[in-house]
Amino acid sequence: MKIETKCIEAGYTPKNGESRMIPIIQSTTFKYDTSEDMGKLFDLEASGYFYTRLQNPTNDFVAAKICALEGGSAGMLTSSGQAANFYAIFNICNAGDHLVASAAIYGGTFNLINVTMRKMGIDVSWVEPDATDEEIEKAFKPNTKLVFGETISNPSLKVFDIERFANIAHKHGVPLIVDNTFATPINCRPIEFGCDIVTHSTTKYMDGHDATVGGCIIDGGKFDWMAHKDKFPGLTTPDASYHGITYAEKFGIGGAFITKATAQLQRDFGSVPSPMNSYLLNLGLESLALRMKKHCENGLAVAEFLSKHPKVAWVSYPGLKGDKYYELAKKYMPNGTCGVVAFGVKGGRKAAEEFMKHLNLAIIATHVADAHSCVLHPASATHRQLTDEELVACGVLPESIRFSCGIENTDDIIDDIKNALEFVK
Repeated sequence: MKIETKCIEAGYTPKNGESRMIPIIQSTTFKYDTSEDMGKLFDLEASGYFYTRLQNPTNDFVAAKICALEGGSAGMLTSSGQAANFYAIFNICNAGDHLVASAAIYGGTFNLINVTMRKMGIDVSWVEPDATDEEIEKAFKPNTKLVFGETISNPSLKVFDIERFANIAHKHGVPLIVDNTFATPINCRPIEFGCDIVTHSTTKYMDGHDATVGGCIIDGGKFDWMAHKDKFPGLTTPDASYHGITYAEKFGIGGAFITKATAQLQRDFGSVPSPMNSYLLNLGLESLALRMKKHCENGLAVAEFLSKHPKVAWVSYPGLKGDKYYELAKKYMPNGTCGVVAFGVKGGRKAAEEFMKHLNLAIIATHVADAHSCVLHPASATHRQLTDEELVACGVLPESIRFSCGIENTDDIIDDIKNALEFVK
């Protein structure tokens, strides 16, 4: 099936007389005839459901759809994109381990890795996505366990060279994790370029309607954990909490990672989405391919308009000809990038704030990447916790504005921006 069809059909196939739509299994628990039947589930000897904190049929149907869209081997949903990134990293790294990460990532993820995970004993080395191979190589340590980046960074809109980072990661025997939230699998499928694990904040384009918070993790099913057994003991040695199961041996290359994340992390941390939220997410997924075309159309039109406006200092949009990342975007996202445009208004922070006050269609919101156009000043919102040096490293300047183009009429969005710019002195 082509990807547009997968958005509708993948993940769930009703049998004769069954619900056409994914059913909402709004239940915490599931009934079994014998203790032996349930015991097989707890021993991971049989597949099934016994408690929604670990797995739920509705959640699994939607995870299977996203897995099909990304071309992975297995997937799971989480209650947020932050939970997805935390699980993906913590499923590999233990206290005393190290990872290499792109410095151009979402501020919340930067804080998760740089502050919270450091408190857990996990170290990180930051590298610019434009760093040379030699500079990236120098960031690796004997205890490095993974590399992390974002397809299109939020909010700096830098394009991550997936294939290059994947080759370097694999040279050091570690997997590459890529957050593909902004591009979505409609525009980019990182697994096809060597990425091993894909994460998403499904709260953004996948839901697309400000309705549900969520996240997902997709395993590409290609990284051989046993080939690097000493690096990944959590996957390649017996798990005492599950009667000595060795995930990489029992579930293979395609199933070990997600099984461990579900059986261990979801069990212990419980960041599970409600079945109702997953149902709503699925509704968003059904129109994802259609919406992404309009988001990209609007994003490019807005970027072109801004690039010619005398009150605009600079524009960052990887789909715009002349953008630093244009050629890289064409390689990984030939059919479009996203609907988010970053730009700076001449006059600095005060000018940016004045511009935002006079928008009527686009609302000021912490959200991004949905059907409604919205705008944010990252330095005073999502990246507020970062120092000036860290802001610059993330590509966020005092005048930076993140404008997320919705799927409204293109002319209406541009007129709104044009009118607001009139108030900038």
